Amino acid sequence: MATDKPEVRWLTVDEESAGQRLDNYLIRHLKGVPKTHVYRIIRSGEVRVNKGRAAADTRVAAGDQVRVPPVRVAERSTDAQAAPAREFPILLEDEHLIAIDKPAGVAVHGGSGVSFGVIEQLRRARQYQQPGGARFLELVHRLDRETSGILLVAKKRSALKNLQDQFRERETGKTYLALVLGDWPERLKVIDVPLRRYLLEDGERRVRVTAKDDPEGLRSISLVRVRERWAGFTLLEVTIKTGRTHQIRVHLAAQGHPIAGDDKYGDFDRNKTLQKHGLKRMFLHAWRLQFTHPASAQAVELHAALPPDLLSFSKHAPQAT
Repeated sequence: MATDKPEVRWLTVDEESAGQRLDNYLIRHLKGVPKTHVYRIIRSGEVRVNKGRAAADTRVAAGDQVRVPPVRVAERSTDAQAAPAREFPILLEDEHLIAIDKPAGVAVHGGSGVSFGVIEQLRRARQYQQPGGARFLELVHRLDRETSGILLVAKKRSALKNLQDQFRERETGKTYLALVLGDWPERLKVIDVPLRRYLLEDGERRVRVTAKDDPEGLRSISLVRVRERWAGFTLLEVTIKTGRTHQIRVHLAAQGHPIAGDDKYGDFDRNKTLQKHGLKRMFLHAWRLQFTHPASAQAVELHAALPPDLLSFSKHAPQAT
């Protein structure tokens, strides 16, 4: 059932939402509105921030006035909207931040057909455990749903801004473990190829490499180091200097070595074979994260070991040597 006579809405950005991208802010507030429609009203200029047009990647600030055009929002019961309480493995926690080891198959936030993700479940769990509830929990960055590994959550607005600035200014070190098909060439250590986003007919986001003179291309840099060689595979350490959507997946696939199990940019026939041998998802894991602590200014380096499913495949896959 949908609400009748949708009207223009004005949203005031609160302190907890400050620093979010406009698209993510709207997706969070327009529950029941398809993600593709959210992007459509942004592109058309119907969404305004402080009476001016804004792009999807515009960062909203506390006090901003966001105009939302009439949209139909599907009504859902309170139970359907409520995320179940869930804690996740903790790698580091203090009064400023939480570093969790996100499992594969869990979205970092709700939206695009997903009712809830890590942040909603964590908020619910902390409300149950702490008197008065957790006042502030916000994602610092993102991981793809099928990617496991280190994910940072800020517990204070000051920490959120500081850490997001570090990510934006490329002051963090983000290294992933990726198992690719084939024998990765030792000489190929730097991939400096721009990426461009596009939409499929059904509205799903995709990314492709593009020419350096493409005005819509975004410079994207990945550093690659061979960690292990197996028969038919190479395990890579990939450090990203830019945080583009699907960057590692597209960069590696464009070199002819897609990530094993990647259902968007991979070798689909090979993936079916790999599933029979125990690899049920993409072999991509956020393994190491380096950053400066937002309060102490001390250097922090975190590691998340390969999860059991990937570790089991690496040890028992028939193709491995």
